[in-house]
Amino acid sequence: MLVEEIMKTNIITISKHTTIKEAMELLHQNKVRHIPVVEDNYKIAGIVSDRDIRDASPSIFHMNEHEEDLNNPASKIMKFPVVTIQPLEFVEEAAVILYENDISALPVVNEEDKVVGILTETDVLHTLVKLTGAHQPSSRIEVQVPNLSGQLAEISSIFKENKVNVTSVLVYPNPEPDTKILTFRVQTMDPRHIIKQIESKGYEIKWPRIPGINQ
Repeated sequence: MLVEEIMKTNIITISKHTTIKEAMELLHQNKVRHIPVVEDNYKIAGIVSDRDIRDASPSIFHMNEHEEDLNNPASKIMKFPVVTIQPLEFVEEAAVILYENDISALPVVNEEDKVVGILTETDVLHTLVKLTGAHQPSSRIEVQVPNLSGQLAEISSIFKENKVNVTSVLVYPNPEPDTKILTFRVQTMDPRHIIKQIESKGYEIKWPRIPGINQ
């Protein structure tokens, strides 16, 4: 899935000259946590978050002191340079960028560095949940397999023979050497028959642990 498929395009932006007070009001009115700062040509200039606003606001114990600070321009508190992403990048890449930079939003820019959207950690999280099928009624089956080619195809053939749809497949490294974990989410609420067949092929089921089937 591409960033352009899930990014928000009806974004709120401000200029460098927008006051901190105005930026704060826009955040509250639009119920967002990040506002890109753009130049007149819509090129990205910075980004302001609700945390930046809080840090710049007077303490609740001294509300009448330093109130004039809120009239400073957003350029005083904006973050720059800005970590961005392009519309045709994959959502997985966006997740990695958010994780590695410890940030919670990515302005989406085109080849001219102009803002065309914004992607938040919430957007990415919701998308990953959908991609894994975790939001649908299903069963999760974890199988330990040798770290050899063809293992995914062999396990998948068992689901095919039983006419069970696979919603998603994830591959995890395993602490045990020379093995890996295949995690299937399948559209059945009673996986016991499938589990028995997988185990009959010599594979170990790591999850679920069902009494009387795997011990």
